Amino acid sequence: MVALTYGLPQHNLRYSTIFTGKNHFFEKYMKYIEKKLLKKALSLLLLPGLLLPLLTSCGLSQNTPVQKTGFFFDTVITVTLYGGDTKENESLLSDCMDLAEKYENLFSDTKADSDISKINSAAGDSVQVDPETVKLINIGLAYGALSEGKFSITCGALTELWDISSKADAYAEKGDAADISIPSEKEIAAALATVGDKNVKISNDTVKLLNPATRLDLGAVAKGYIADRMKEYLVENNVKNAIINLGGNVLTLGTRPNGDEYIIGIQKPFSEDGEAAFTLNVTDKSVVTSGNYQRYFRKDGKLYHHILDLTTGYPAETDYTSVSVITKDSVDGDCLSTLFFLMGEDWARNYIENYEPAVVAYFIESDGEVSCVGLLKD
Repeated sequence: MVALTYGLPQHNLRYSTIFTGKNHFFEKYMKYIEKKLLKKALSLLLLPGLLLPLLTSCGLSQNTPVQKTGFFFDTVITVTLYGGDTKENESLLSDCMDLAEKYENLFSDTKADSDISKINSAAGDSVQVDPETVKLINIGLAYGALSEGKFSITCGALTELWDISSKADAYAEKGDAADISIPSEKEIAAALATVGDKNVKISNDTVKLLNPATRLDLGAVAKGYIADRMKEYLVENNVKNAIINLGGNVLTLGTRPNGDEYIIGIQKPFSEDGEAAFTLNVTDKSVVTSGNYQRYFRKDGKLYHHILDLTTGYPAETDYTSVSVITKDSVDGDCLSTLFFLMGEDWARNYIENYEPAVVAYFIESDGEVSCVGLLKD
């Protein structure tokens, strides 16, 4: 997900809004912001995935936000702390970025020396990994078991085949003129043959892929887990008020310093100006959105997006354009937003009523209609 706060003057920060969505075009959007700022001072539009309040006050005070941004997991990551000593907060923010780097080096399948890359390249041999890698794999497997085969962290070969992110980049730059190919049915079938949670064998701190061609991809679970670990670290260091944004996985700590709730804006799908479909007021909770507008391209008039249905091998076909989930822990929101998008509103309602009554989900349908499942509780 991505997020954006309006660039309000410092004394109005309590009114700022965070927008959730996803976007990986960081440099392109940085240029976009610069152009917009030249035209209209307070119109920081779009940028799903970027938490970027403008800190314009002349002096620093106890309530002045201190913020740090990094780039990990191909995503803009921003942490904002409210209150406390500024220098101490800056140190805590650096530690949060160190945590992001640590987990990227464990969980990313694009880092050659990461635990996941070592498992994927082991040709079926057992690989000893960090205990937290095992923990996250188990979380992914647990949610995969609920999905009736539609979701699995063993989808790496299929996601690599589709390469949606690169194709989305090309489409964003050139539109219909982009040279984009669609995998053949034969290629998709071969990749699907490597998918299956049964292919993962865990013994203590070792992981083995029983099918050597299987590839793990923790993209649907990693950012939520990291956000939770950052929040845990900040709480241990007596931080009371903060916003953690890992590419749109927005996790709030406490309230704003004045006691107000955080206002989270959910982006209208396919909106080019960052228009909000609706807003949510949350305290000490996570908001995660999954949608078909976040990474996509069109080919011969058909929309192809990054959320793959592993029962077909193709991008999921659904009546929804996005699902936003409110949870206590961001890792749960990360997984459930994808599951709810794949499984639909009725499945989500049954899940919430029978297993997670504290979860709330908002579905935006293709016609723009918004429906809510669950009841937001304190």
